[in-house]
Amino acid sequence: METSQSLPELVAAAQTSAKTSEDRISEIQNLMDGSDIQAEEIHAATIALELATVDIFSIFEARMQHHFKRGPFSRKLKALLVENGKTDLAERVHQYYLAVNVLKHGIGASHRELLANPSSLFVVKPSQGITTDDSNIPSSLIDISVSGFFEGLTTTILEAYHFLENK
Repeated sequence: METSQSLPELVAAAQTSAKTSEDRISEIQNLMDGSDIQAEEIHAATIALELATVDIFSIFEARMQHHFKRGPFSRKLKALLVENGKTDLAERVHQYYLAVNVLKHGIGASHRELLANPSSLFVVKPSQGITTDDSNIPSSLIDISVSGFFEGLTTTILEAYHFLENK
């Protein structure tokens, strides 16, 4: 029977996969001539990056949930980090948590919170001009294709992982 991968190993695999999507997005943007095919390719690569984002954060929550008895993992993690003087890490965890919620659920409380308190970690788009059908399209609300998004997410996850495992 094969041994389960550790969270750092899963993060490394996700980083490799995300890098492929990020490189493809950058390559297409540099060659962009406005064709429908290029727009579709960027959309497909962006969706792959969004799925990788949701997947790795979900894996992080599932693997680390055992550190808390009950309740919402991200809120409890944020409170524990603040309590231990790790306010920067707590804020980053919270911001990425909100971004992942928007990617998963579209317009809602997390999207409103991000709009009210803009993050320097990623770009949040207002919902004006987005139709009801579009509100569930993650790329219409958050631009995670910006350079450094996935790296910042995975760095935050690993820092929180090491904090929890060594507390």
